[in-house]
Amino acid sequence: MTKNLLSAKATLEEQNLTCCLTDGVNVIKSCERGVKPLLQLLDSGTDVSGFSAADKVVGKAAAFLYVLLGVSEVYAFVISQKAADVFEKHGITVYFESCVPAIINRAGDGLCPMETAVGEISDAHIALCAIKEKLAQLSASK
Repeated sequence: MTKNLLSAKATLEEQNLTCCLTDGVNVIKSCERGVKPLLQLLDSGTDVSGFSAADKVVGKAAAFLYVLLGVSEVYAFVISQKAADVFEKHGITVYFESCVPAIINRAGDGLCPMETAVGEISDAHIALCAIKEKLAQLSASK
């Protein structure tokens, strides 16, 4: 692991964050759950290409968002196998504590809706559209 990734991981743990990105100078932190902080970074146009990212849970949807953000490496406490495959395909170095077949939803009674939304998708830009569509559906049903 690089110095930047070790720093992002330590900050994540010490401050009980959900994700942390750094390039060694700039640090971006979030306590937001799910894919929300990654979508906010994409929507804001913040340039984090080459950054190192540490995250609590990375499913396939989050992996696609990290690809679009252009990070160079990711540390995850929990990662789905499909997310690990996305990183490998895109040449992003990944480290993790635990690799699971799929990410479970917050209720613990099924698959994460984001994981389901991008399940058969192999293109990051198409995945982004599917993620936004699923979030809109979930918002409308509340």
